[in-house]
Amino acid sequence: MTGFLILGLFLCCGVALTDGVFYRRDRLTRLWLGLCAGLVMMMWLPALYAFALRFTKKAQLMGLLTAAILAAGAQLMTRKKPRERRWTDAPWWLFIALVVPLTALSGYLEYTHILRNVDGALWVGQSTYGDLCLHLGIATSLRNAAFPPHYSLLPGALLGYPFLADSMVTTMLLFGTDLAPAFVVTGTLMLCLVFTGFVIFTWSLTRSPAATVVATTLMFINGGLGFIYPLDRVGRDATAFHEIFTGFYKTPTNQPALNLRWVNVICDMMIPQRTLLCGWMALIPALWMLLNVIRERDMAESVALGVWAGALPMIHTHSFLALGLLSLGAMVHGLIHGEDRLDVLKRYAVYGVIAVILAAPQLLTWSVPQTVQGGSLRIRFNWVNNPGNGRLIDGYVWFWVKNVGLIWLLMVPAALFDDPDTRSLRRALGLGALLIYVTAEFIQFQPNEYDNNKLFYVAYIAMMPAMGLYLVSIFRHLRGLRGRYLLAAAFMLVSTLSGALTVAREWVSAYGLFMAPEVRAAAFIEQNTPADAVFLTGDQHNNAVAALTGRDIVCGTGSYLYFHGLDYSRQRYDEQRMLEHPAESAALFEEYGVDYAYISSHERAAFDVDENWFAQNCALVFSDGGVDVYALARAE
Repeated sequence: MTGFLILGLFLCCGVALTDGVFYRRDRLTRLWLGLCAGLVMMMWLPALYAFALRFTKKAQLMGLLTAAILAAGAQLMTRKKPRERRWTDAPWWLFIALVVPLTALSGYLEYTHILRNVDGALWVGQSTYGDLCLHLGIATSLRNAAFPPHYSLLPGALLGYPFLADSMVTTMLLFGTDLAPAFVVTGTLMLCLVFTGFVIFTWSLTRSPAATVVATTLMFINGGLGFIYPLDRVGRDATAFHEIFTGFYKTPTNQPALNLRWVNVICDMMIPQRTLLCGWMALIPALWMLLNVIRERDMAESVALGVWAGALPMIHTHSFLALGLLSLGAMVHGLIHGEDRLDVLKRYAVYGVIAVILAAPQLLTWSVPQTVQGGSLRIRFNWVNNPGNGRLIDGYVWFWVKNVGLIWLLMVPAALFDDPDTRSLRRALGLGALLIYVTAEFIQFQPNEYDNNKLFYVAYIAMMPAMGLYLVSIFRHLRGLRGRYLLAAAFMLVSTLSGALTVAREWVSAYGLFMAPEVRAAAFIEQNTPADAVFLTGDQHNNAVAALTGRDIVCGTGSYLYFHGLDYSRQRYDEQRMLEHPAESAALFEEYGVDYAYISSHERAAFDVDENWFAQNCALVFSDGGVDVYALARAE
């Protein structure tokens, strides 16, 4: 319970902080911003102290004390300022109708998809089967770690992946919270904040309940036209439709073989990709602040946005880059169309300078070396639709229409249509979204070209309020046309059917990630081996040692390391030598400081393990259900 208490105290500090800083805003907005700020402080403040204190309980408490001081300072500085007393100027039913069901859905998926205990085994869903173990390993390995931390999957390599989304779980682990509840509770909270924030952001721009409903629906039940593929097969194969709900990645939004890559954001982005979820939790407040910078001549908003944006790189680097491009587009629009260009330049300069000063150490320490040294920065036109052979897989327009849906064709009209109340905001955000789109269409930032979608989606977020407003405007212009409700319903069905089918499939998906003997072995390792022990294991992605105990292993899976731009070829070869030829590998055992060998069905399937050598020369300290843990002489 202490871990949840620490979480609650950080959240309270965040609410007190934003109650002072944003005292002119309505209560719900201050509460939403405060909960986001609490999580940002929970990630960042202990990490700063960890450079001197390691990531220990002491660092967490110092971070919490600093959060309390910041909150108290904000309250003292604005104690005479009258707070806005309204809860919200948006209709309450919007939050009940949109945020509540989306949070309930996502909370259920968090529960079923993150280490659900089934007779001692740990189960997950389809979307978390691949990504979750990386986040588990980061969270468990950061306990008492020196900063800057290294990869437990590749000891000695700097952890350049944005790790702060997992460090809040580490904080809770240090104070006794179990791994699964820490992930599920913080994940569900962040999902709720994303949904709430998007509704507030959309309402702030549109002031239209109908537009807010349409935009939120298109944002989170997104999917494109992929449903036509299984439906087209139904006449020839009666199992085609059923396969959506039973096959592994046979949904209408995520089938690389069919070039369906615009995945549903709930199922395949926010639930499994915790760093992106955390990034969006922090990004949407930044977009809301950017709206205020665009339309209000208040330098305080620019300062607040600069500080907030400066914290983004090691929360989610893609969100930081996308926010920068979006802001650049908005600034250019303001300089072209603004009445006071000097004032526009001053506001963006203050915001930009603060953000760059705060972000530069993060980028230079972690992000730039990971990207540049990993050799992943390159020119690549049209994202995943370009296999590099000089021809696109699908025609350019068809690729985007079938992936994003009919609304892709309406993006430019949605930004440009004539509505005087929102014209400036829509066009400023539209220009920024265009900059993101062009950048992501021509530059690949990581070895996995698929990851460029993390930029495209920010442009999508920025455009959805305008899209909702545009579609509502079209509907109103059709007043008097018989069947316009049927036409609107058909459009929304076509736009959301693929996403709805994907959500339904994810709802019923269940896969065993760690079998019961592996879970018991991990518990034994946690209780009976030093935290700095090094394990020789296989390189399977669902590595119980790395994920559940946080212990260093000789070499982890290339599924993570390759796509993080790391060269692990030597460690992978040495790992194989030690497992298959241990009698000849004394120097390697010494070089890597191996203390224990973990041998399970994964190691036996992937390597020709010389188990006789380990049995004759090492102490068998754990054996259960085919999982054996041997202590080498140096660990005895």
